Amino acid sequence: MAKSPGWSIARRPRLIHREDPDVSAAISEILQHEGVNIRVDATCIRVARSGEDIVVGVDCTAGTPEIHGSHLLLAVGRRPNTDDLGLDRAGIIRDEHGYIIVDDQLQTNVPGIWALGDCNGRGAFTHTAYNDFEIVAANLLDNDRRRLSDRITAYALYTDPPLGRAGLTEEQVRLSGKRALTGTRPMTRVGRAVEKGETRGFMKITVDADSKEILGAAILGTGGDEVVHGILDVMYAKAPYATLQRMMPIHPTISELLPTLLGDLRPL
Repeated sequence: MAKSPGWSIARRPRLIHREDPDVSAAISEILQHEGVNIRVDATCIRVARSGEDIVVGVDCTAGTPEIHGSHLLLAVGRRPNTDDLGLDRAGIIRDEHGYIIVDDQLQTNVPGIWALGDCNGRGAFTHTAYNDFEIVAANLLDNDRRRLSDRITAYALYTDPPLGRAGLTEEQVRLSGKRALTGTRPMTRVGRAVEKGETRGFMKITVDADSKEILGAAILGTGGDEVVHGILDVMYAKAPYATLQRMMPIHPTISELLPTLLGDLRPL
């Protein structure tokens, strides 16, 4: 797998499983630089009191078997609150995780009933929930056949600096079997990032070698959650990546390095 400049993938933990290894490794290093100790692959987790401390016992591949601290925060995921809606009475089908099953227009298996937002498992973000409303309203009120399948994956992970994500990950592109090109650029080579003293992270973009359309991007760095929208615009327009490569961006910005990034593509 192509590595992003400045990051060693092999020796760092896979902290964020839905991201590519290089992105996860970069975020891990950023957190560690902030003084956060990371332990992954913990099993047999035990919690107990020891005086004023909370002690967490873990069985990891490396590190001490006990962690002492003042507070414990557990993030154990979430499940849709669909148990008490009487869906069975209406005959509405849920999947094995409790999410309401919908079609490409967000309609359930029962005609005339739609499911929007977190309960349908199609995004679980504020922006995806609002877009759900837009899709349903367009179909119901405007005879505009908008579809879920037209939506491009996009979100931000608000680490410091943030990660802006659009489209497919590098791993997903590899699994798709598409011929692809990719380019990376460390934030240390982005003038605006240097000026701000925020040079951690990197940019990465992947394009289809045949159609020339952009397949996905990850912008981990200052302003990454905003910069990624310029890439999204081109993706929704289904324009070739050269459209973005040949633009004249404003200096000094983070976005001004996108043409440079696209001008240095290599086979994935």
